[in-house]
Amino acid sequence: MARGPAVLGRAAHGHRVNEQLLRDLVPAVIGVLVRRGADFAPAEDAVQDALVEAVRVWPDDPPRDPKGWLVTVAWRKFLDATRSENSRRQREERVEAEPTPDPGGALDDTLQLYFLCAHPSLSPASSVALTLRAVGGLTTRQIAQAYLVPEATMAQRISRAKRTVSGVRFNQPGDVATVVRVLYLVFNEGYSGDIDLAAEAIRLTRQLAAMTNHEEVAGLLALMLLHHARRPARARADGSLVPLAEQDRSLWDTKLIAEGVDVLQTALARDRLGEFQAQAAIAALHADAQTAEETDWVQIVEWYDELVRLTDNPVARLNRAVAVGEADGPQAGLTALAELDPALPRHTAAAAYLHERAGDPATAARLYAEAAHAAPNLPEREHLTRQAARLNTQLRN
Repeated sequence: MARGPAVLGRAAHGHRVNEQLLRDLVPAVIGVLVRRGADFAPAEDAVQDALVEAVRVWPDDPPRDPKGWLVTVAWRKFLDATRSENSRRQREERVEAEPTPDPGGALDDTLQLYFLCAHPSLSPASSVALTLRAVGGLTTRQIAQAYLVPEATMAQRISRAKRTVSGVRFNQPGDVATVVRVLYLVFNEGYSGDIDLAAEAIRLTRQLAAMTNHEEVAGLLALMLLHHARRPARARADGSLVPLAEQDRSLWDTKLIAEGVDVLQTALARDRLGEFQAQAAIAALHADAQTAEETDWVQIVEWYDELVRLTDNPVARLNRAVAVGEADGPQAGLTALAELDPALPRHTAAAAYLHERAGDPATAARLYAEAAHAAPNLPEREHLTRQAARLNTQLRN
């Protein structure tokens, strides 16, 4: 069973330990145990037990070397657990000899842990949960709250994932593309409960970018920063969605935008374009416009052409059709949209928008209502319903 303290930073006597420090140390400590020969699942359990001990002990007796302390305690926890198993005699020789601490491999260990959590045998949902647990240092309860599922359900998901990767060693090259996609999934979950998954995804992607110097990791980081910069303007006080064209751009975080653009430019200079760099370039063009009317839709269409060339992704083609409607007129957008499968997510909403732009409010109102029924979440459903009601009111008057 996946374990861990319910609230990582809370300790006895009302004191607190440095929760961020503990979370940052988790992947490196797990990595040390795995390199010493521990399977992933018992290593992760041992580290979680060590974290509980740290929360209890550190407020009154803080260690000089927090990582070394965690490694020592986690290794002892692992040894204690291993000795109690039936296979003790077969494994005793390997676990009895405690190696000297080797902090030099910390970055490599953490990177390999990213790869392990994005193992191809895991489902995307399991990879996300395991990444948040082992690399992010979140507790099972925090992850469950973020995903709005019972803690027992999340514990089972994490336990299954840990069993799947048990026995996998840090001796195979990892797939950065898979890790990047897992982090992208984390970011797209947004935020709920006490954990802001978008912010957590940015934190983990920053860490990965520092370790890999990989252009697509940098592209993903830039994309996250540029999208996150617009977050304060995306919803009204009542929680309703604000479309990009209607957002108060003075609420956008200009520091995040500047950082995102800088990261993107550095990545693009390597001349190894990937899909996340292309997506970030589109986001940067939106962020660069002082008003919706100043948006450079011609360049955005060109970047969508690159994105479609790289991925042939139908969602990218759908977004390209909308961009074409802005750059070349709504009829051109509808022509591009007609080439796509109507069953695509948000196809009907895109058609409604383009028909409204083309001066056909009756068709647009009907399509907005249809799109509302198929909306994937309540805020989007309410937004589309309001659009349909607005046009129907205009038609009656």
